[in-house]
Amino acid sequence: MGGQERARGAARALGRGLATAGRWLGRGTREGTTRFHTFASADGADLSGLSRLTELHAVTAAADAAFTVSLATTVLALPVGQARGHVALFLLTTMAPFVVLAPFIGPLLDRFRHGRRWAIGGTLALRAFLSWVLAGLVTSGSAWLLPVALVCLLAARAYVVARAAATPLVLPEGLSLVRANSRQSIAALVGMAVGSLLAAPIGRIGEEWSLRVAFLLYVVATIQAIRLPAQVDSAPPTTGTDIPSRAGDWRFFARGPRPHLTAAVRATLAAGTGSRLLAGFLTVYVAFLLREQPLEGMSSVLSLGLVVTAAGLGNAAGSFLGNRLGSHTPSRVAIIALLTATGVAAVTTLFYSAGTLIALGLVTGAFGQLTRLCLDALVQRDTDEHVRARVFSGLETRLQLAWVVGGGVGIVMPLTPWFAFAVMTALLAAMVFSVIYVRRAEKRPWPTREVK
Repeated sequence: MGGQERARGAARALGRGLATAGRWLGRGTREGTTRFHTFASADGADLSGLSRLTELHAVTAAADAAFTVSLATTVLALPVGQARGHVALFLLTTMAPFVVLAPFIGPLLDRFRHGRRWAIGGTLALRAFLSWVLAGLVTSGSAWLLPVALVCLLAARAYVVARAAATPLVLPEGLSLVRANSRQSIAALVGMAVGSLLAAPIGRIGEEWSLRVAFLLYVVATIQAIRLPAQVDSAPPTTGTDIPSRAGDWRFFARGPRPHLTAAVRATLAAGTGSRLLAGFLTVYVAFLLREQPLEGMSSVLSLGLVVTAAGLGNAAGSFLGNRLGSHTPSRVAIIALLTATGVAAVTTLFYSAGTLIALGLVTGAFGQLTRLCLDALVQRDTDEHVRARVFSGLETRLQLAWVVGGGVGIVMPLTPWFAFAVMTALLAAMVFSVIYVRRAEKRPWPTREVK
């Protein structure tokens, strides 16, 4: 009897503990949701509709995190433990969706910009469907796993383009585009944290289960997208004169997006290209380097973990800093970030150590996030609405290409830190000179051509 009483007492204590934990979890969830809604609705964002776009982006980021958690050790894993040729093939594979994004998806989004809510919802619904399909492919080990994952990546970039094109339409008066974009980046960080916390324990059961979590989150995001405010959709075109033809699209992307970009956008794009070069290089080269030459007194795993953590903290810091920029000129902020990254890369070249490498990781994350926020804001402000999506598509492709080139540089560099970082410093310096050239040419008229 004594044993039974003790068992019942332990069961009651466990039940009370679970009930208390449930109450605390529910209370914390409610408080967190309330605070996030207050954050998203600040500065008139609730009246303009920006808050609903921000909340949508948080749910989408949570779904993306669940999706990544499931495939992080398979098709989405950078194979740095294999031969350099395998890494090069992986980098080239990541470019495959962008080959379609620029000439087809961007113009298609511009053509149907009067139904942008449905376009955003369509990209999310497609990812929901493909997440469910991937859940079955993961368990069977099908050869279709990589192609389906690449289509998901294409849908994700199409969502990014459509959301970026929609942001100026729901911008409240008095809020800068940089701050609006920063607010969405912070929302994405929150969503990624929540999605990872949801998917990581469930994923221990099996990779397919975290994909099913992603499926449910994408379904919720799809419903949110369809319920976005009507101003997300542009007015329907009254004539066909502003709708680019397919031939015009090919000419536009063959010659580059310059006719549609102001000098400020071109200068910031050069800075953004530098940030992606540095990010790709650091991702690949440091993984190779620290595997063979760990930092002094550390294992290779710990060394790489510190650099990756520093880059993640830098990315978060860039989002929060962007939210505090106020009325600062976006192009100037991007140029200062480029100069800072170039300086830290030079210091790492001269004084390679754990401290300088971690500092470079921190600066790389912040540099990439700040320049992206500034570039998006300038394109949203200075680009005509009827070509905005395809300009964003072209820029997405160029930035991804820069990341691949940076990774390629990391592949071919010898494991001699001073030499490799000197090469990267020289590439960043070339981006600085590119910015200077664009700024000096700002007063000269840039040739424009009507898009037909």
